[in-house]
Order: sequence, then C-alpha cells, then structure tokens
Amino acid sequence: MSVSVVYWSGTGNTQAMAEAVAEGIKSAGADANVMEVGSADASALAAENAFALGCPSMGAEQLEEAEMEPFVEALEPLVSGKTILLFGSYGWGDGEWMRDWAERMKNAGAVMVRDEGLIANEAPDDEALEECLRAGKELAEKA
Repeated sequence: MSVSVVYWSGTGNTQAMAEAVAEGIKSAGADANVMEVGSADASALAAENAFALGCPSMGAEQLEEAEMEPFVEALEPLVSGKTILLFGSYGWGDGEWMRDWAERMKNAGAVMVRDEGLIANEAPDDEALEECLRAGKELAEKA
C-alpha cells in the first residue's frame, strides 16, 4: 500500500514536514509517495483512500495561489470519504489558513487525521517533526 504526500514549499519548511509525515507512513509499514504539487494529479490522488497535503501560509493567511490553490480546487469535489492529513508552516498569524483549509476539506466530506491540521512556526522544531511523524503513522493506519 502506498500513501501520497503532496506539498508546496517555498523555503523548505513544509518540505521538511512532508518528509517527516512520509517517515511516519513508512513506520506503519506502508510506502510513502512524496511529491511536489506541480507533479501531482488530483484525480490520481483521489483514487487513494488516504493522503496528506502540505502548504505553508501565504499572503493574508491563504494557500499558495499559483499551484496549490488550483490543485486543491480540482481535488475538493473528489475528497468525500477520503482520510486526509493537512500540514504546513507559517511565519506570522495564528494558523487561520490551516483552520480554513481543514474546514473546506471537512465540508467536502473528508475525514481529517488532525482536526485543524498540523502547523509549525517557521522551520519545524523537533517536537513539530515528531508530531508529523505520528500523524503520518496514523494516516497510514487508516488508509
């Protein structure tokens, strides 16, 4: 079984979180397919029972607009009944972009592994990476 981790990262912080989620997936005995959002296909991803999506907070606490937002828009009608983990880093604010994103996925019928997603301020510290690992393991166990 393979679980995909699709992310967008500008500085490497969200990428580090993606790699920790993938480590957690592997620790549960599944394969992790980690890819940048530009290489991902929404309909192929929606064929999986469970997957993770990562994006940092951009601008006024929103998803990255050029690649991640269009991908999420394409994926949104396909997520009903899917188990999803959302994650990302932020530089300021309080995580509103992640709460909004999680609410959007729940409204589309997705089952969330972490109700409000996983967030890390700037570069994820050891505690944040450990939480990503635990959440990745949970995601794989529900796949």
